[in-house]
Amino acid sequence: MTPKPQLTTWQIFCLCAGAFGIQFGFALPQANATRIFQNLGASLDSVPLLWLAGPITGLIVQPLVGYYSDRTWGRFGRRRPYYLLGALLAAGALVGMPNATTLFAAMCMYWLLDASINLTMGPYRALVADQMPVQQRASGYLVYMCFASIGAVVGSMLPWAMARLGISSIAPTGEISDAVKLGFYVGATLLLCAVGWSALTNREYPPDILARYDEPPVERGAPKSAARMRRHAIAWTCLGAAGWALARWSEARMALYVLVFAALAYGLFLAVASRMRRENAFTSIIDDLETMSGSMRWLAVVQFCSWFALFAIFVYTIPAVAKTHFGSGDPGSPAYEAAANWVGVLFATYNGLGAAAAFFIPFMVRHLGMRRTHQINLWIGAAGLLSMLVIRDPIWLLASMVGLGIGWASIVALPYAMLANNLPARKMGVNMGIFNIFIVIPQLLAAGALPWMLDRLGGGDPSFAFVVAAAGWLLAGLAVLRVRDAAPPAGQTS
Repeated sequence: MTPKPQLTTWQIFCLCAGAFGIQFGFALPQANATRIFQNLGASLDSVPLLWLAGPITGLIVQPLVGYYSDRTWGRFGRRRPYYLLGALLAAGALVGMPNATTLFAAMCMYWLLDASINLTMGPYRALVADQMPVQQRASGYLVYMCFASIGAVVGSMLPWAMARLGISSIAPTGEISDAVKLGFYVGATLLLCAVGWSALTNREYPPDILARYDEPPVERGAPKSAARMRRHAIAWTCLGAAGWALARWSEARMALYVLVFAALAYGLFLAVASRMRRENAFTSIIDDLETMSGSMRWLAVVQFCSWFALFAIFVYTIPAVAKTHFGSGDPGSPAYEAAANWVGVLFATYNGLGAAAAFFIPFMVRHLGMRRTHQINLWIGAAGLLSMLVIRDPIWLLASMVGLGIGWASIVALPYAMLANNLPARKMGVNMGIFNIFIVIPQLLAAGALPWMLDRLGGGDPSFAFVVAAAGWLLAGLAVLRVRDAAPPAGQTS
């Protein structure tokens, strides 16, 4: 095996700069999709169902794109054709979404945007792993996260900035304001520029060269077994049937029915794949899911707990801060709107602090290893969440954002570095896509489970979401210690 050349600081920056643009495809709809849907006639009760488009699309698109990008090589490279095509489609959807004149058109543009961003992001994350040796992956994904965090801050503020420049932020019923439209146009332009810059300044390794550099994964996956797949098929089918009965009995939310359908579908997929002898995209993805290494399974648990917590933070911070710190539970009231605006500042703050954290986390990794560093960062984030329960001055919530920013920086960087070190290069793309499943599933579960948890366990207080989120990060911090670390600190064993 030939050691893979290390990248210079400038090369790492050029490689990861595309994350700045990709993040616009998330930040702009996250901040503005609800208002676009409501302006076009969607009821508030139906908005969460429209938001499910994003997770479900990623569940399907990323593993498929990863599978095919692993098997692609041509004059434009391996990953480049996919993330460039995705960026072009995403830019088009960003232009189209605020110009939609009907709710159906806006929904279609949102689905296209999310599919396109997933088409871009999956191969792009795999590209970062392809280009870097094991020793640089933690730093590389932290630089990726830094660019993504800056993109999130800028993207979230674009419509507000347009309004500050004097562009109208008021729209008649059934229309979208000019400030929102122009913000989306600027976002589309910056997305293309950032991803295009990365494409032009980086050369991909041909498959034969990449194979020569391929470092053996820290831990190999389980051997394939058709009998085990059939046993798992029965188990997943029974789980889905039990979930269906429980959902009907408890009059559960639609998100839980989506999970039930996913369990039943996976059981069917396992049964079919166990009897197929010919390899294709379907059988390969199912096989890779079933034969994940122990470390990848524990990383899946880490991501599951982490993203269940993040969904709670995204959904309930506004009502929690409004009730606890601004004394209002009435949406539309001046106090509630002031709380919502302040939460926007808090979220921009933790994204900005997450970008800053990228500069000191590599020093922690160097001395403590990735596992222990991730555990510490998650527990700092949990402490920040719990502090929001005792702080009463909303200004001091900025201090809580220090913990959230550190936790966020670690979540979107270190698990991917640990994952990449446990994968062979020839399957980097498909396994990165599979890993995304364990970000999607907890969000679907949280959409159905959190309202029940807050009602039954938290007495209806939205601030209880911070307790749930802190518990998720504490559990994730314990689970990460079960992952094998490819590059432990000097003098320590993994």
